[in-house]
Amino acid sequence: MNHVNLVDELRQRNLISHVTNESMLKKNIENNSISLYCGFDPTEESLHVGHLLPLITLKRFQMQGHIPVILIGGATSLIGDPSFKEKERLLNFDNKIDIWSIKISKQISSFLDINSSMNRAIILNNKKWFEKINILSFLRDVGKHFSINTMINREAVKQRIKRSDQGISFTEFSYNLLQAYDFFILNKKKQVSLQIGGSDQWGNISAGMHLINRISKKEVYGLTLPLLVQSNGIKFGKTESGTIWLDSKKTTPYKFYQFWKNIEDSNVYSFLKLFTFLDCNEINKREINKYKNNQIINDKSYLSKYMTRLVHGEENLLAAERITDILFLKNIHEIKKSDLQQLKKDGIPSIEVYQIKDLQEALVLCSLAQSRTQAKNMIISNSISINTNKIINKNHVFHDNDKLFNQFTLISRGKKNHCLIDWK
Repeated sequence: MNHVNLVDELRQRNLISHVTNESMLKKNIENNSISLYCGFDPTEESLHVGHLLPLITLKRFQMQGHIPVILIGGATSLIGDPSFKEKERLLNFDNKIDIWSIKISKQISSFLDINSSMNRAIILNNKKWFEKINILSFLRDVGKHFSINTMINREAVKQRIKRSDQGISFTEFSYNLLQAYDFFILNKKKQVSLQIGGSDQWGNISAGMHLINRISKKEVYGLTLPLLVQSNGIKFGKTESGTIWLDSKKTTPYKFYQFWKNIEDSNVYSFLKLFTFLDCNEINKREINKYKNNQIINDKSYLSKYMTRLVHGEENLLAAERITDILFLKNIHEIKKSDLQQLKKDGIPSIEVYQIKDLQEALVLCSLAQSRTQAKNMIISNSISINTNKIINKNHVFHDNDKLFNQFTLISRGKKNHCLIDWK
């Protein structure tokens, strides 16, 4: 088969953090259709934006004729990966993880082609083999190939051991062996020769390569992707108000769209390389001209639309754009009742009430303020608007003219925080 040199493209896009035996991996990718895998532990009911990078990378491989294997960690999520975690995860119950596994599998299937006759994506769950395994057999057949000295010296483990307040349990310590066994099983049963993951997974991936080499005498490969961190040191996808989830019920398409609209200018072109399929040369040209004719604004808009369409579809993208237009561009008094109904439906925070004492109470009910005192100070500081009109009266009481179409009131704190009151 004649493949584009995908490893070189990944390098151009700054998508490689670590890679083993790069020259041999390139030859394999050029001359064969390989199977590769990435694992996702269902520790929540939804994936978040931090998972998009491996998913899109799997898609790049699939588009070049390779077979992506998704491994849902129905078993390993019962343990919890300690890699670079400050403390041990809370353990979840089997039934909850089973439900989350189904939801996450459904999310993943929307990103990859699971129906192709040639190289359809495969979704598996490691609970299938770990449920049948015998602990004595595992320790004898797998554990004997690992040195405690090497495992302790893994950076992720050393960080936990050095902490006086948080050590590491044997449960977490064993995770490394479990993920290594996953790679071994997938290589044996599905001929998987490459594992990808975030750079924090390098120790686990290396363990899998080591186990396969010791038992099967085969060479396999590992490739890690960069972990994205914002300028404030917070992991990519985390905001003041929480994680940006892929599930529209946990993070609305409007909020998802705004997340991408509000990324720092310094990240626009690197994100276009990481997350989109635009040609790298085209992205470089755009970056050279970023300060001409609002190019960087247009490119950020392109990224926001692309990512929202990818995750939530065209209809939800249009809804997010419509809400943005209402909140930031339109005169509120030109809005139709149907626009406000759509605004409520499409994801702006809203509350339904019969009666509210005053604006201070409304700010607390809308979660725009934590207390009446904080609400009062916000009003005094000129940061609160009703239907885009600034309110300076700290004792403001709602009147009929505050209600659009005698039903809706839009309260805003600054430019980015809003709540729609639906009067019943």
